[in-house]
Amino acid sequence: MICFPNIKINIGLDIISKREDGYHNIETIFYPVGYNDILEILPSEKFELINKGIKVDCAIEKNLCYKAYKIMEENFNIPPIKIILYKNVPFGTGLGSGSSDAAHTLMLINNVFKLNLSEEKLLEYASQIGADCAFFIKNRPVIASGIGNIFNEILFDLSGKFLVLCFPDIKINTANAYKNCKPRIPEKNLEYLISQPLSQWKNTIKNDFEDTIFKDFPVLMEIKKELYKNGAVYAQMSGSGSAIYGIFESRPLKLNLTNCKTYNTFTL
Repeated sequence: MICFPNIKINIGLDIISKREDGYHNIETIFYPVGYNDILEILPSEKFELINKGIKVDCAIEKNLCYKAYKIMEENFNIPPIKIILYKNVPFGTGLGSGSSDAAHTLMLINNVFKLNLSEEKLLEYASQIGADCAFFIKNRPVIASGIGNIFNEILFDLSGKFLVLCFPDIKINTANAYKNCKPRIPEKNLEYLISQPLSQWKNTIKNDFEDTIFKDFPVLMEIKKELYKNGAVYAQMSGSGSAIYGIFESRPLKLNLTNCKTYNTFTL
């Protein structure tokens, strides 16, 4: 059985406060986008995790697909499987692809073995793997708060717009990104700001990580500027980076992005 784990983009990201446990309270919007890895599960006499495409460079015990399998194995005593992950989405880009791969592993195992688990149960298991992992179980626009693990669905639709997603050859360490940030309480919350015309977002919706990350990686700021020069109505770094996206009212036919050679265009 095969599926296609998608990514998400962050629209806005307010770092509100630092918690006693060392994490940060945030508010952001997660919006699903149809750029995918490929995930396949097959019967096997022993557990295998085969990585194709972009290399997942970590010990198997830290691989999120493996963690998803172990949760299901421990709770339901399922037999060994072969997981084939074809990785299209680069790492360190703030698009949640690793979390999506894990969430889709849970859902695929549920389907393969006919476990008939409820969405609530899958959400419970996904939340054990990573803060944003559970988002990909529902895969609908949400306002994420807490450490990015509390979700409130919103009626929000960018259908008909176009997304240009830029992939600089840069990896951002999320822990370092948070270490350098300065928490603040925004004057207006994101749910209100996204209800305003898209043309106003440029002046009202920001990603707090950009303040510090753009200083360390000025090419990211240049990519954002270039997206606006090419006609984007709104542009932003996703999450803690490094992917930069632009939202366009119509499909851009010719882009001049001198600071980023790798990009894709999607219909939202």
